[in-house]
Amino acid sequence: MDKAELETLTVAAIREHRRLLAADQAVYEEWIRASEDPTIVSSVLETLQEEHFARQTRAAAQQDELSDMLDALGFVPEVPVDDDVS
Repeated sequence: MDKAELETLTVAAIREHRRLLAADQAVYEEWIRASEDPTIVSSVLETLQEEHFARQTRAAAQQDELSDMLDALGFVPEVPVDDDVS
């Protein structure tokens, strides 16, 4: 694969990583909010906690993949922030 292709794939992976982080943050915030609400049943809290931990595991794997791509590319390409999370 040539550098141009790798750069395109890396930019897409960075955008995906940013999108996933934003979604993961929303789940985390919902879990924290629910934890502070005494009317929320424990099964809902458990589900939110499990979802949060599962997302952390997926994010770590995606981060490893992105890191490998950046190592192969040799630099971090520019990715405008306003293009990512809408």
